[in-house]
Amino acid sequence: MEQLVISQTPCAAPSETLRWKRPIAWLIDKKLSRNFWLFFTAAFFFDCGFAVYFFLFNLYLLDVHWNERAIGLVTGALTVGSLAGTLPVGFLADKVGLRPMLFVCFLAAPAMGLLRASIPWLPAQIVLAFFAGMAMCIWGVCFSPIVASLTTSENRASAFSLIFSVSIGTSALGGLICGYAGRWLALSGVTIGAADLKRLILQVSCGIALVGLIPVMFLRFGRQDPTAACDFSVAKTSWRQALRGQSFLLRFLPSMAIWTAVLAAFTPFANVYLAQNLKFPLTQVGLIFAASQVCQFLLGLMTPWLFRRTGLLRGIVLTQVATAAALLCLAMTSNLILAAFLFLSFSSIQWMSSPGLYNLLMSPVPEQQRSTASAMTMFGNSLMQSLAAVVSGVFFVKFGYPRVLSGIAGLGVLAALLFYFVVRPAAREGEAVRASEAVAS
Repeated sequence: MEQLVISQTPCAAPSETLRWKRPIAWLIDKKLSRNFWLFFTAAFFFDCGFAVYFFLFNLYLLDVHWNERAIGLVTGALTVGSLAGTLPVGFLADKVGLRPMLFVCFLAAPAMGLLRASIPWLPAQIVLAFFAGMAMCIWGVCFSPIVASLTTSENRASAFSLIFSVSIGTSALGGLICGYAGRWLALSGVTIGAADLKRLILQVSCGIALVGLIPVMFLRFGRQDPTAACDFSVAKTSWRQALRGQSFLLRFLPSMAIWTAVLAAFTPFANVYLAQNLKFPLTQVGLIFAASQVCQFLLGLMTPWLFRRTGLLRGIVLTQVATAAALLCLAMTSNLILAAFLFLSFSSIQWMSSPGLYNLLMSPVPEQQRSTASAMTMFGNSLMQSLAAVVSGVFFVKFGYPRVLSGIAGLGVLAALLFYFVVRPAAREGEAVRASEAVAS
């Protein structure tokens, strides 16, 4: 997991100003290599295909008469598979290299996606979701070191920014395509049932992701081993050694786990909630999803400004409380326009907290223990995501959305209080220690 740092520079650098005024000139100025653009093309098709897939898959399960309990079990299995595959994938990437692992990802992930869309049987879905999670985690493990190996220190940040921005754009486009695909087919004279339509779109989206294999076939790395760009070992020191004497991590990790539960308990069911509980038609669900991606992108640009004005930890707490408030109001309203606005607020504001949280994680931790801290956070988050998806799916069926969403909002406030009153003192203490060590050295 790459370190996310909030820039403290009040003004944009000349090259960044050029980016907004003359984007073509900005791209030329960055001197990105042919191999980077091949990988960028592969990433575009992969992100585009699976943006459509993950938007539509739970809605497809609704159409084949599954409830939230079953959807939660499948979502949890997907997360557990991703968690189980992370360390083996890192080990294999060290041994055989990143390019062969990339081939496996671009073949296995669409194949698992096709099987999941074709076999609506719960036991098979759980098994397939587990292996799909393992296939998808290859992309998460290999992505950063591949970009690092195809760029230089001067253009690496711009390369990451470019891929992430295009990823958000393809997600928004995917939501629009999903929402209007049925209407476009109807206008062309093709009539198809709701479940069959969604299954067809899922299969096509897997095909789009598979197209990314073509540029991967032409991708070449330099003489330098790309795995050197990222250390795949879990940590240079054991987790027990990292936690020993680390008051900050002992406080941060449980608080982060609770916040992760807040997001994981609702996010996988968001489209289901809009379609089933609020009765939005698929076209409007697609529009709302696309709008949420745009809002996340715009508010993401405001995140550095917010943290400069409020301070890092206060900014995190502010976004957490605002996220919980939006979720609580969403649970209490039945007005469709207000519900859409509140959902956009929830999805956008919670997105703002992520850069701050990972910046907060890195600041008080000694440099030699940062990879360990990142690994522990990723491991805890994955476990909490799988558990929260299963539990919330059962609770949505048993208690209904308003009660459960209110409870999740209360959990969000609890996470904010923990960060302010429990994590904050340890973060200050850790930063003071790091500062004194830097002066001494």
